[in-house]
Amino acid sequence: MRADYTEIFQDEATVEKYEHVVYAPDSYASAINRRQRAYLRRLAKRAFPYRRPVQHDFACGTGRAIRILHGLVRGAHGYDTSAAMLAKAEEVGAYADLHLVEAEGDVPDPEPTEVPALVTIFRLLLNVDAEVRERAIAFSAKVLPNYDAGLLVVENHGNRHSLRHLRHHRHAGSPWFAELDHTEVAELLDRHGFTIVEQRGFALFTQGWYGRRGLRTVAKAVDDLVARTGWGGRWAVNVLYVARRTRPVD
Repeated sequence: MRADYTEIFQDEATVEKYEHVVYAPDSYASAINRRQRAYLRRLAKRAFPYRRPVQHDFACGTGRAIRILHGLVRGAHGYDTSAAMLAKAEEVGAYADLHLVEAEGDVPDPEPTEVPALVTIFRLLLNVDAEVRERAIAFSAKVLPNYDAGLLVVENHGNRHSLRHLRHHRHAGSPWFAELDHTEVAELLDRHGFTIVEQRGFALFTQGWYGRRGLRTVAKAVDDLVARTGWGGRWAVNVLYVARRTRPVD
C-alpha cells in the first residue's frame, strides 16, 4: 500500500483522473458502482423502514457513496483529508455538508446528528496503513455508539480470497496492490465493537476480463447475478460488509 496516499489525492489532476477515468461510464469500477448502488439503496429501504438515516461518509473522496444514497437519507456529511477531493465532490453534485479533516492525530469528531445513522467507508482500507484503518473504524464507533444507532458499510476492493489473488506475485512490491481477507476485516471491525451482519460481493471476475470483448459479456452477466443474489460473494474481488455496533470498547 502507499504511504503517501493522502498526499497523492491533494493533486487536482489525480482527482480528475479518479473521477473521469477510473469511474468512466464503461469502466470496471463503474460497473461495480452500479451494482453497489442497487444493493445499497435496497439496504437503506430495508434497514431503515420508519425513519431515513443520516449518512456519514468517511474518506468520502468525490462523494460516490453520497451520490449513491441521495434521496434515501435525511442528510449527509462527507469527511476527507483532501481539499481537492471535497471540491470535486461539490462540483459533481454530492449533496452533503463536506468537512476537511486532519490526516493524523486524534480521531475526528463526527458532526452531531440524530439517530439512525449510516456510516460508509469506500475504497480506503487497501490504500492506507493499519493505523489509518483503525482511525476510520474508530470514527465510525463515535457515530454508532450502540446497536440501535444504525449501520456501518465498509468496502474491501481487494479480497484475498478472489481471483485477483492469483496475480499477487506479479504485483509484489507494487504500492497500489494490497489485499485483505474476510477474517482481517472482521477482526478490524471487532476491535471497535462491530459485528458483521451481512456481506455482499460485486465482481467475481477481475478487471482484465472486462477488457476482452469475448469475455466481457459473460463476466458482466455473472457479476450482475452475484451482486443481485449474493451467490459466490465470498470469492468476489469487491465486497461490502454491513456491520452493527454490538459492544462497547474501552
